Amino acid sequence: MLNLSIVLEDSARNTPDGTAIVFGDMRLPYAMIDTVANQVANLLVSRGIGKGDKVALVCPNLPYFPFVYFGILKAGATVVPLNVLLQAREITYHLDDSDAKALFCFEGTPELPLGERGKEGFEAAPGCEHFIVLPATPLATESAYGESFWAALDGMAPTFETVQTAADDTAVILYTSGTTGRPKGAELTHQNMLMNALVSDRMFPRDEQSDTYLAVLPLFHSFGQTTVMNTGFLRGATIVLMPRFEPGEALALMVKEKVTFFAGVPTMYWGMLTKIHAEGAEVPSTLRVAVAGGASSPVEVLKDFEKTFGVGILEGYGLSETAPVASFNHMGRPTKPGTIGTPIWGVEMKLIDSDWKTVEGEGPGEIAIRGHNIMKGYYGRPEATAEVMRDGWFRTGDIATRDTDGYYAIIDRAKDMIIRGGFNVYPREIEEVLMTHEAVSLAAVVGVPHDSHGEEIKAYVIRTPGSEITEDELIAWARENMAAYKYPRIVEFRDSLPMTATGKILKRELR
Repeated sequence: MLNLSIVLEDSARNTPDGTAIVFGDMRLPYAMIDTVANQVANLLVSRGIGKGDKVALVCPNLPYFPFVYFGILKAGATVVPLNVLLQAREITYHLDDSDAKALFCFEGTPELPLGERGKEGFEAAPGCEHFIVLPATPLATESAYGESFWAALDGMAPTFETVQTAADDTAVILYTSGTTGRPKGAELTHQNMLMNALVSDRMFPRDEQSDTYLAVLPLFHSFGQTTVMNTGFLRGATIVLMPRFEPGEALALMVKEKVTFFAGVPTMYWGMLTKIHAEGAEVPSTLRVAVAGGASSPVEVLKDFEKTFGVGILEGYGLSETAPVASFNHMGRPTKPGTIGTPIWGVEMKLIDSDWKTVEGEGPGEIAIRGHNIMKGYYGRPEATAEVMRDGWFRTGDIATRDTDGYYAIIDRAKDMIIRGGFNVYPREIEEVLMTHEAVSLAAVVGVPHDSHGEEIKAYVIRTPGSEITEDELIAWARENMAAYKYPRIVEFRDSLPMTATGKILKRELR
């Protein structure tokens, strides 16, 4: 028996009245989070959903997320968290691909019409049988989009005996595109997720008074899910939820709630520093730990943050397939800016060549990882799994060097991948959508440098004969058909694209 829901249940037993979640004026104790999760589990079982079934969740950083996430786990089912920026057609794809039997979807706001997208996506996925709306109005029992969460929970018992799951049963399926093709679901086990939370907890000292985490990283992403929510609940911390990052608001919350732990992507740190230097925003005094991942942090940002906050940023590395943390600049050891540190406890890393042979010395080579954090594989894709896993080792596609102290430094990312504002964007997926437009004959997507996002998405397009579509028109269409972080902001039309003799587009020349 091993179930990831223990990170909530144990804290609810030990500190039932302790504040688990802060959201606006709401302060929700651990006992209440656990009770609602129990009701969700009872709801799922009443609908015939249980061990091994998949349940999708589309929700920003709101109290609903832990309610549903842990309720799914308690029922023995698998959580399929989806990006809130997905369009309806993308939601349908994920529901179909994961074999999800139910979808919990936030109702949304005028700026983020999730209810509309979720309903449309659900209706186009015949295998998904239940659509439950998480209303924007607290405790609302009705929704224009479908069955309200609170109405569905009416009459559900507040207690539930957690379903026995094994360590290698799948707890979560996190979607990633790898480097090519359509998104693939990385199957992460209860052991993968629990061990990563335990090791993350072990890496950072506890506050004798109160640990308070600011959750600005999306909880539907592995970074926020493991290092903030699961690790925070494991140690009985208070988690302050922030649905959308805004530098001034983040700083104000850190001051108001006396935040001690912050995890973010480099652009978040850059944004907060800019706010402080430009407008004189108050610098939080309680912060003890700051961690970064998702992309390499500029050294100047690292220096500026430590000088301004009095706390150094600890950089780490991981992927959805590694639950996610694989290496870190550990506290208590020398930190090396620009590196991803050394492997975490229980995890091994090495450099390999294209034939899986070990590369000795400093490299360069491709990072390979094995340990308790490695996924079972890609859901329903044995061939794709075989391409990246061998003898327990997972090859990341990231090229790195290693110094004499064992610190790794990324020198090139996975082939063609773009990192825009901390989000992984995979060109082939965008290219395939662009080419469904009747005016597009051929498309090649690359990342170009951007001051605040790190990289911006640019599409080189060959029009179909006779087409006169403009850049603005194609961008507007892409915005309607792709998640907000994916669609290209720049389009350049060309009569031809550079290619090899075999017809492969030379993206390095486009860059």
